[in-house]
Amino acid sequence: CDEPAAAVAAQPVTPPDVSYVAVKPQPFAIMRELPGRIAPTRVADVRPQVSGIIVERLFHQGSDVKAGDPLYRIDPKPFQVELMAQEAALAKAEAVLDQATRHARRIATLAHQHVASDAQNENAIAARRQAEADVAARKADVAKARLNLDYATILAPINGRIGAALVSEGALVVPNDTTNLASIQQLDPIYADFTQSVSDLNKLRRAFVRGDLEQIEPGAAKIKLIVDDGLYSHTGKLLFSDAKVNADTGQVTLRGEFPNPNGELLPGMYVRVMIEQGIDNDAIAVPQQAVQRGRDGGSEVYVVKPDNRAALQPVRTGAVHAGKWLIT
Repeated sequence: CDEPAAAVAAQPVTPPDVSYVAVKPQPFAIMRELPGRIAPTRVADVRPQVSGIIVERLFHQGSDVKAGDPLYRIDPKPFQVELMAQEAALAKAEAVLDQATRHARRIATLAHQHVASDAQNENAIAARRQAEADVAARKADVAKARLNLDYATILAPINGRIGAALVSEGALVVPNDTTNLASIQQLDPIYADFTQSVSDLNKLRRAFVRGDLEQIEPGAAKIKLIVDDGLYSHTGKLLFSDAKVNADTGQVTLRGEFPNPNGELLPGMYVRVMIEQGIDNDAIAVPQQAVQRGRDGGSEVYVVKPDNRAALQPVRTGAVHAGKWLIT
């Protein structure tokens, strides 16, 4: 302010430095960011197959279990006694069969010598066959008793993470009860269920048909997840698109599968799903900071003309990906 006015007027006016980018057609991934929920791959309710008293719980709540791991043990004594009784019945039936076989052999010899009648021979053969059938029935009873004894140890049906124990030692459990003993959820891999409007899907299909977009591979798309702390480290794949449209929302359900080796994703988590549904091979994309809003609310950019002057150019923008606007 203390400088003379003449000195201020003599200072040269220098134009401000500006940066620019040379825009050219390049491949641009068409991304959609959609809301979704995490769901387990498989869910199994642990239920008893025989009645009895729980005498031992063999797992830690919230731990990972393998298929075939013992979870509960039902009091085995009644089943052991039943197995012993059936084995005794089998031994008796085998003794009867041995006696019937010897008798039938003797009668057959006598009938061949015309000492015994044909009726006696037929009765001996029938008695032997009845004894054989009785042995087969007793063997089935033994197998059933042994199976019930095996069922006294309740095993994990699938690999996964087991939840809270819903019964404790001393509880009476019965088959076909509505209450399960525990639940197991398979978390690796894991599903992400999300929805998309049917109109967006139809626009993409028409773009594929016209050749405006190139599919990644037939019927497949890459999927990424955005969780609370940023982008999920593993990439997933799209499994299917539901063939039915929800009449209330006009949305179709999509499902993606993601690896979850560290158990970071848990059922019920809210996530954002980024689905790469195609590639525009000759797209025009500009940095986000280059696009500004005009007075009418539309988008516009400064374009460097051949005379090296900048002029405003109205544009219509599409999707945003990797910090760039797609200019449609």
